[in-house]
Amino acid sequence: MGELVVSVRRPVPADVPGLTDVHDAAWREAYRGILPGLALERMIAKRGPVWWSRMIRRERPLLVLDLGDRIGGYVSYGPSRTLNMAQRGEIDELYLDPLFQGLGFGTKLFATARRDLASSGFKGLVVWALSDNARACAFYERLGGRRAGTAPVRFSGVTLDKVAYTFP
Repeated sequence: MGELVVSVRRPVPADVPGLTDVHDAAWREAYRGILPGLALERMIAKRGPVWWSRMIRRERPLLVLDLGDRIGGYVSYGPSRTLNMAQRGEIDELYLDPLFQGLGFGTKLFATARRDLASSGFKGLVVWALSDNARACAFYERLGGRRAGTAPVRFSGVTLDKVAYTFP
């Protein structure tokens, strides 16, 4: 019987296909029925291998959930892009392949990014989620996130609300 080693680490070029697959599956699962179908497919298509190759070389941190033989998720984070909030750190994206949701891996990615932000001197953390994404909202609330405001966001002519969750 083999042993599965799960780790959270910085991505390498060989992770690009796995990141592309996770993004595709996670976004379809999270946003089908929330975003207009064509808009969703266009957004997914923009995040192909070339896009992910650029992402792993940029300065903003990106971590992958390595499940031994595949990438199971990722988290992107760094300084907050919301300048009018007290929280200095931000998690931009946290997604898991739907096969690995509900197993504690999202919490592991979140905690690792949060520790990295804190050790880099970023006090507090903000995460934005679409208000209609009940699963994401429940996840951040379970982790202790406090709703701190909403803002509109447009996707292909449709305006949706996003909610900010803050963490001390």
